[in-house]
Amino acid sequence: MPEVLSAALVALAVLVMAVRTCAAAIKALHDAWPLLLAVAMLAGALGVWRVACTVRGRRRDTQRLATLRITLAEVDAMDDREFEYALRDLLIRDGWSARRVGGGGDQAADVISDHTHLGRIVVQAKHTRVAGKVGSSVMYAVKGTAGPAHRARHAVVVTNGAFTRDAMAWGDRHGVHWVDRDRLRRWSENGTALHELLGLSALVRRGRFRRAA
Repeated sequence: MPEVLSAALVALAVLVMAVRTCAAAIKALHDAWPLLLAVAMLAGALGVWRVACTVRGRRRDTQRLATLRITLAEVDAMDDREFEYALRDLLIRDGWSARRVGGGGDQAADVISDHTHLGRIVVQAKHTRVAGKVGSSVMYAVKGTAGPAHRARHAVVVTNGAFTRDAMAWGDRHGVHWVDRDRLRRWSENGTALHELLGLSALVRRGRFRRAA
């Protein structure tokens, strides 16, 4: 019996302490609520400001890309990485959702782009000296990975130089598009969309339901 009484007293003491602690916490919150409210409002305002800055930044980028023009002189002055980013931006200007993927192990793809009506395109960028020429081996590599590795519907090799005759002929026969210096000028300087320049065909979407015979 004394043990039960002792346990009951301990439990009662714990309960009293818990009630006092809760009461103190409630009183502290009551006293501090103006400060907490101000902190919450400040955090909310900061969040709204950050979202607004992000939206404005994206709007500026969209407006910039919508009228993007890059001269061949500017292209020639780029390094390989800058050239890849420039091609990405040109595709975005043309309405593609593009990302740069070039680097080690890129499997012959420097830029991959998706379009609602045209599907996916893989771009291999070859920045070279103005007199430099791209050979057939590049076309073979792009053809070999565009579909199997990247699930792309279209493949294109872009250079600020030129292509050998064999490379152009092989690409035309096997569905690897090529953009040489002249085509690049029309794309980057004149503003012709790449899919219009190359005559890319739209996706053929099957209907959900077949017509009854």
